[in-house]
Amino acid sequence: NILKKRGYMFRQLSIALFLSLCFSSLYAQGELNATVRVNTPQLQKNDRKVFDQLEASLREFLNNTKWTTDNFEPEERIKCNFILTISKELDNNVFEGELAVQSTRPVYGSGMETALISHLDKDILFSYEQNQPIEFLRDATDNQNLPVLFAFYVYVILGMDYDSFSQYGGEPYFATAEKIVTNIQNSNTNAAPGWRPADGGKSRNRYWIIENLLNPRVKPFRTATNTYYRSGLDVFATNPEQARASVLQALEDIDKVSIAYLNSMIVQMFAYAKRDELVEMWKVGPKAQKDRVIQIMTRIDTANSQRYREIGM
Repeated sequence: NILKKRGYMFRQLSIALFLSLCFSSLYAQGELNATVRVNTPQLQKNDRKVFDQLEASLREFLNNTKWTTDNFEPEERIKCNFILTISKELDNNVFEGELAVQSTRPVYGSGMETALISHLDKDILFSYEQNQPIEFLRDATDNQNLPVLFAFYVYVILGMDYDSFSQYGGEPYFATAEKIVTNIQNSNTNAAPGWRPADGGKSRNRYWIIENLLNPRVKPFRTATNTYYRSGLDVFATNPEQARASVLQALEDIDKVSIAYLNSMIVQMFAYAKRDELVEMWKVGPKAQKDRVIQIMTRIDTANSQRYREIGM
């Protein structure tokens, strides 16, 4: 069953456990089914082979690293997509750009997938030379910014995925992401942007993603998102009325978090990932529920209020 709670699965037969230990090498690819693309639309002087190698190395790093202590079946691997767009080369093989991060999870009984995260990080700075290994040491304070950047988003993805299957199931992965941020802040060598509260000047960076996810004021958001997936989307195929009621309850709770913690980054990320899904979901349903969804989402995601009004049309 693809919806076994990650990290909380029990092996029903001792022989299954025995086989999983004997053939653990078959799952060396880890927990992710990640695709990677490196774009260089504005760079002219570099050999494309360097970036092709970077792309392949990142893909291997993401998919072959063992990020958790759990065993994932091939079909359980988390689908995610990373698009690194390099806009500028500085001195000494240092590059600037942006990173688009997306991940999905299956929706029970539907054959469909739903977005867990869809985020664009516009503050990317890293160094890379051809044939350079991409390695990440969890407890080190001197990791290169490139692997640590991707490792951070891996742990955010893992945390959100585990949270979607069991309440607060993502806690250890968010804690690891927080440790990554702390280690960089304590590092004397890593001065890359996006890791400190004031970087970017708009409370919209990696520091604030993990600050939000672990802030007590935002914890009800995580309960709400678990409701959204497990009691909402995952029962849609069998009981759409109950599913919509659960999704609406989740939105009510997220709205409360948005009011308690104004302009919280994680709520904005939720709206960005779920905007189209919510509009499609609520094209059918009781008018009172539709009106409430429109009210909540236009307050949370004011810039896209016109999109939500399509629900009532």
